[in-house]
Amino acid sequence: MVRRAPAALARWVGAVVLAGAVGAIGTGAHRAFMPWGIAAALALVLAAAVLVRAWAGLVGLLGYGIGWVVVVQLLSLTGPGGDVLIAAGQPVGYVWIVGGMLMVAAAAFAPRRWFRDHATVAGQDPRPRASAPSA
Repeated sequence: MVRRAPAALARWVGAVVLAGAVGAIGTGAHRAFMPWGIAAALALVLAAAVLVRAWAGLVGLLGYGIGWVVVVQLLSLTGPGGDVLIAAGQPVGYVWIVGGMLMVAAAAFAPRRWFRDHATVAGQDPRPRASAPSA
């Protein structure tokens, strides 16, 4: 029996940590250089989500999505000095929150064949064929 639980747990924890970093960086940068800051932040979310999907599968992507939402929602609260990073009522804040969730969903609904490790020839069925019985 092969024990894969520690490796899977490590991947899941890595996905959550990556989500925290991406959420914090994107929240800080999404209003920096309009409109390029929001575009770069959303591209970062999508790139990291695709990386996690390829590395840890859909379970890791679920952890990434939950971690990203938690960090972004925590950073949208009013800080101790009264400052906010995601201002309520500003369209760029809504684009960041909803757009980020859509980027994670795009990675989740991407075709499974994009994340396969083995190469296939175009037009050929990737499933192994049963050999004909020999006489």
